[in-house]
Amino acid sequence: MKPPLAHEHAYSERSLATPSPGLRVAQRQISELFIAAADVIGMPRSIGEIYGLIFSAPRPLTFQQIVDQLDLSKGSVSQGLKSLRGVGAVRKIYVAGDRRDYFEPETELRNLVAGLLRDRIHPHLELGKQRLERVRLDVAAGEDLDDEEREMLRARVAKLESWRKQGAVILPLLAKVLG
Repeated sequence: MKPPLAHEHAYSERSLATPSPGLRVAQRQISELFIAAADVIGMPRSIGEIYGLIFSAPRPLTFQQIVDQLDLSKGSVSQGLKSLRGVGAVRKIYVAGDRRDYFEPETELRNLVAGLLRDRIHPHLELGKQRLERVRLDVAAGEDLDDEEREMLRARVAKLESWRKQGAVILPLLAKVLG
């Protein structure tokens, strides 16, 4: 098998495996899109499967329907729904006369991206600020560095800080534009 080119994404055989055979052809194809998208953003395959099923379902689905149709464990579905609800990708709805929880997808791209920015990217920027400060102090105190290495690392840390500051400015603007 040839290695992927720089612009291609390397998918494992598992990530390209067909979603649950209990799904209709169109639902399987939609699920494959979301499985690949979950992989690209570093989320588990099951999250892509769950969102793909909910997205392609004609009506809101119960927890048990998701478990049954995807043949996933209850724990996996529970964690997946928790993650998806956390970023605002699915919402729990009430169905009159039924005590079960039903789930429907968020279908507005701007809301999905805003949720990902808020819950997955912003916390990394904040943590990155603390880490960069520790690295800066370590480079300044680095007795195992010669002058040339210290200067190069100071410049690289300054570059990382610049990137972090740019991200801190751009992400709130992007979130505001997305609503």
